[in-house]
Amino acid sequence: MPGVHGGRPPNSRIRRQHTPLNSTQFPEQRAEVEQAYLAGELDLIYIAPERLSQRGTREFLSRGALSLIAIDEAHCVSQWGHDFRPDYLALGELAEIWPDVPRIALTATATRRTHEELTSRLHLENARHFVSSFDRPNITYRIEPKAQANKQLLEFIRTEGMVDGEPATGIVYALSRNSVEKIAAFLQANGVNALPYHAGLDRGVREDTLHRFLREDGIVVVATIAFGMGIDKPDVRFVAHVDLPKSIEGYYQETGRAGRDGLPSIAWMAYGLADVVNQRRLIDQSDGDAAHRRVQSQLLDAMLALCETPTCRRQQLLGYFDQQIEPCGNCDTCLNPPATWDGTVAAQKLLSTVFRLDRDFNHAAYGAGHLIDILRGADNARIKQLGHDRLTTYGIGTELDAAGWSSVVRQLVASGVIAPQGDYGVLRLTEKAAPVLRGQTVVMLREDAKAPARARRSARAAAPAADLSEQDRGLFEALRRWRSAVAKEAELPAYTVLGNKTLEELARIKPANHEELLGVSGIGQNKLEKYGDQVLEILADFESA
Repeated sequence: MPGVHGGRPPNSRIRRQHTPLNSTQFPEQRAEVEQAYLAGELDLIYIAPERLSQRGTREFLSRGALSLIAIDEAHCVSQWGHDFRPDYLALGELAEIWPDVPRIALTATATRRTHEELTSRLHLENARHFVSSFDRPNITYRIEPKAQANKQLLEFIRTEGMVDGEPATGIVYALSRNSVEKIAAFLQANGVNALPYHAGLDRGVREDTLHRFLREDGIVVVATIAFGMGIDKPDVRFVAHVDLPKSIEGYYQETGRAGRDGLPSIAWMAYGLADVVNQRRLIDQSDGDAAHRRVQSQLLDAMLALCETPTCRRQQLLGYFDQQIEPCGNCDTCLNPPATWDGTVAAQKLLSTVFRLDRDFNHAAYGAGHLIDILRGADNARIKQLGHDRLTTYGIGTELDAAGWSSVVRQLVASGVIAPQGDYGVLRLTEKAAPVLRGQTVVMLREDAKAPARARRSARAAAPAADLSEQDRGLFEALRRWRSAVAKEAELPAYTVLGNKTLEELARIKPANHEELLGVSGIGQNKLEKYGDQVLEILADFESA
């Protein structure tokens, strides 16, 4: 009896796993799937929530024999979640339609509040709950101030995203399709094997990119956020964000695509004030009601707190999911603890400038760059033309350079003391500004740290054969070349032949017969029959060389 999967995976996922039933199929294809389902020939059928809410689909499924209903990405049912989709609400009706069919709801990114809501909406109050750790200890988290994002990304890939002098497999996330294509072109021009991926590209281009990403080493895909869902490639060595994710759930889900083989990997992000302004603008212009916008603002606030924390970043990340840990020692703030300083006076200078512009210049408001120019006493025509050189705060901020003031502005925006408004991100005071201006609140700010030398390492440390002897490393590379050839001929992802850990163990142990091969992790009877003789031949040739 088949199971029905009531999730909403992208096309890149459902084409690879069992059988979909969707509107992109030709009528004869749908008829073939339906016939196979009614004949009991399917193990699993994928149906999007939109289709599952249709009466005809439900009547059709009732004609067959369902053994299980699995709801993937179940957090989408929660209005408090980061990815609410109204179509998921109808999935709660499945309990009444098929009361005797077991149901399971799955998610990797649910907070306690989201967990409680999806339990209620899906009528799973009496279900057993299984919650595992959110920690991915092999991932190093690093967030740095954004200056020139493309150049910072390239520097990151060249210094930390390399294995044996070659770019490692990675994913770069950007917010817009235009950014995706520009970043991919920039990386290609600088010698990185980068490919763009977004919904606006031709289907054939997307399929080719997905095919290469799964089967080749060293491919860097630059994509919008949908890429990666359901693509279980274990040796992704880094995930990079050049734009701020809208929530911690999204960030956790996207960075979690790195290092699924358990080997050291890096989650890197460049983040700046413009990101905050853009995300606030998107929230303000969204179609949702006030309650929806408030929820989205709360999700963004939590993401900003993660970006600006002076303490362990992993603690902050897992704490969001109600999991408590000790400082991890494997994030940027642990490896290079940021200094903090009393920024109260600096904050008061900035807030006073915003206040005086509003009071003395007919409710005028300006962006961060203009405010910084006023504080630093810039001698430019615009300030003089507007008369802003007559402000009492003009030139009182020379103790900080432009980058220093930009950091102050960014952190005050992140903490909600000032807020960007409108398309141009002009800054205005919030209710939190008053106690700062009156000296009732101390403002502690973190210094923006440069990437520490110990963090600026190549991903060589993450390479699976990094701790092998020179001779064993040569054997490992020979095994990897053989694996690539086998995978290419069979049109399979390389890791499905033998995983990196298995190749490493083979290079270290050097089994001499079938019995010893079976003692190697990752080699069972099936793999032994397929590849055993070939592996033993490579080992023997290497030993005799």
